[in-house]
Amino acid sequence: MKRFDTDGSAILIGGMKWTSKGEEPKYYKTPYGEVEVLRHVYQTSAGGKTFCPLEREARIVVTSTLRFAKVVANKFARSGSTQVESDLAENHGRRVARSYLQNLAEAVGGIVQAKEETWHYATPRLTVPVHTGAIGLDGTCMLLCEEGYRPAMVGTISLYDRHGERVHTIYVGATPEYGQAAFMERMEREIAHVKHLYPEAVYVGIADGAKSNWEFLEQHTRVQVLDFYHAAEYLADAAQAAYPRSPTKRAEWLETRCYELKHTAGAAALLLEEMEEVAQSPLSESLQEKLQRAITYFSNHQHQMEYAHYRAKYFPIGSGVTEAACKTLVKQRLCCSGMRWKEKGASIVLSLRALVLTQARWDQFWGKIDQYGFPIAA
Repeated sequence: MKRFDTDGSAILIGGMKWTSKGEEPKYYKTPYGEVEVLRHVYQTSAGGKTFCPLEREARIVVTSTLRFAKVVANKFARSGSTQVESDLAENHGRRVARSYLQNLAEAVGGIVQAKEETWHYATPRLTVPVHTGAIGLDGTCMLLCEEGYRPAMVGTISLYDRHGERVHTIYVGATPEYGQAAFMERMEREIAHVKHLYPEAVYVGIADGAKSNWEFLEQHTRVQVLDFYHAAEYLADAAQAAYPRSPTKRAEWLETRCYELKHTAGAAALLLEEMEEVAQSPLSESLQEKLQRAITYFSNHQHQMEYAHYRAKYFPIGSGVTEAACKTLVKQRLCCSGMRWKEKGASIVLSLRALVLTQARWDQFWGKIDQYGFPIAA
């Protein structure tokens, strides 16, 4: 680390002369242990704040080397601070206070958030042409300290080849207090970046029936696809109304209609007609309510249920990627037993996890820190 220090000569910063107060000792944390370093500390003749060139040139984060900060932030993105503390002690022989680990991860997460608008990350070089870009939105609840359960927002942008195989996914997450408008702005920046890279791709929006999702997706996609499995759930309600006393016939009807919906052109309109006919039969109040919800759902979204056409084009028809992101990005880390979050801590974890889960971005982020330095980035 000493190679990053000066020889003690005076330096100019912003037109002002800074002189060394001499070499002062300080401890820095590394993946291999804590080291004491004698380094020059500078100050102007007016006194006040000090400056340590070694810390800037060595890219010190808080009092950690870049490599150790990267290790801790990655572990913190995946596990709670107690587990990170135990992991470092058991597997790396590093005993570090939990409060320090939290402060270090918070410092890194703060840079991730501060640079969301200005730092752009390159999409990995793909080995096949991109045929389809699928944009998905969803939400999942998490527990906040003050406000109870609130929905966190999750977005995905997935790239597919011409055979419908997914080759890359970008993840975006935001805590409830972050604000939907700010989240949508982040999604728009990511979408614009991907469209610039792959202007010839067909962009498809996939979501459930929430109106707010479609208001956004219709602006950014050529094709809108209602998640097939949400549609199938409404068909299950219709099946119960069609055969309320025969579980066997109900199951057969549901299996047949789901197959038709997925493979037959115009099936959504035909199923809507069939459900409207079933509604004329004498039904209990609860069954009639379920059936009417299914009829309304199909009426509102049948234009987004052309699944046979979508499959022929190798478009994805399910929002499984986005729903899985709700679990991997939010649930697995923020919704463990007994967890309650303040907005700041949750937003930092989500920012770190989104970088870790999106292929190549984690290393690119640290490359930028290495290039620009932590104090400059901050």
